[in-house]
Amino acid sequence: MRANSNQRAHYLRPLLTTPFFERSQFLVETDTYIPWSGYSTPDIFSSVEQEYFAIRNSVSVFDLTPMVKYRITGPDAERFLNRLITRDVSKLRINRVAYTVWCNEAGHVIDDGTVFRFGANEFHLCTAERQLDWFLDSAIGFDVSVVEVTEDIAALALQGPTSCAVLKAIGLAGVENLKMFEMGHYERGGLPLMVSRTGFTGDLGYELWIAPEGALSLWDDLMAAGKTRGIRPIGYQALEMARIEAGFILPNVDFISAAHTVRLRRESTPFELGLDWLVALEKGHFNGRRAIVAEKAHGSRRRLLGIEINGKRPAHGSLVYADKEGERQIGEIKSAMWSPTCKRNIALAMIDAPYFTAVTEFWVDIYVHRELQWDRRMERAWPVERPFYAPERRKVTPAPDR
Repeated sequence: MRANSNQRAHYLRPLLTTPFFERSQFLVETDTYIPWSGYSTPDIFSSVEQEYFAIRNSVSVFDLTPMVKYRITGPDAERFLNRLITRDVSKLRINRVAYTVWCNEAGHVIDDGTVFRFGANEFHLCTAERQLDWFLDSAIGFDVSVVEVTEDIAALALQGPTSCAVLKAIGLAGVENLKMFEMGHYERGGLPLMVSRTGFTGDLGYELWIAPEGALSLWDDLMAAGKTRGIRPIGYQALEMARIEAGFILPNVDFISAAHTVRLRRESTPFELGLDWLVALEKGHFNGRRAIVAEKAHGSRRRLLGIEINGKRPAHGSLVYADKEGERQIGEIKSAMWSPTCKRNIALAMIDAPYFTAVTEFWVDIYVHRELQWDRRMERAWPVERPFYAPERRKVTPAPDR
């Protein structure tokens, strides 16, 4: 059947564009885009290196609009979230934000995200992927409303040492007094603007949330105010470098959602991902609590560690061994990079028990491609603390201008 001329079939529609696309499209010199939650987003604007150094040395703008957003309201909103996620929501104050994960009944992580508390019975939960079916199933028996509001909110991440100076320059008085994971409320052009001191770079930074009709004017104001402060729009690849340095995990890279795995033992628990601090066992029952209690008593079968590797070649997809001969595999690299700021070869590696506690030296199998030839190297590696990079300015209040 031919689709109506005014209504194209859903499978013929292209990816959505964000409210900032009208401005950002002319800055994408590489014409490289990637899909994210049904949206088309820039992978690289001009140069990964220039965009990365904007995060670390000046200020960067990243279009966060495709982040999936849910509005959770109702008399049982707090009780529902405490049943859903691993953290204790009752301890989250109004106008505060918390990072969290949620699990299935086997204690395996489905996804991670951030929960924003706007009032006693009003929250937003932001996730990398859509979770509405799981949330609605989990809400059975609670007096609560869960609504996706992704298209109702345009969002930008403003990250870097001069990010606070840019926000002050556009008139956000007192924004420097926001503490980490705190929200501030402003008005621009008659529209409410929410600013949270959050981000995915491990640096000083903020996330700005506004109605789509205010997106273009906000973009223009930020770019004008940031012109003398080195502002630069960035794509996914530069953000990926920053988040590895910060030691943050990413779905489908460092772990697979338990809702998507098809092979046994491919799931991950909060303890295995090094997220013990997100689990509030004392708050009462939540999804996966029994399994997590059992894991705590008997020990985890593996653990995601931060490691440093000899040499400068990133160990993407490499295997980890207990011996230089490569006879006993004990893990694999999940995320890896040569850090320009730390001047270190760093990685996140999933290491099997008991090696993640009993061994202080690993060996990583790295293949280097040179002049159409593959060269295999066994490089020494050792566990290190995460984050790999944690500048003091990230948590200083009042926030510095540079």
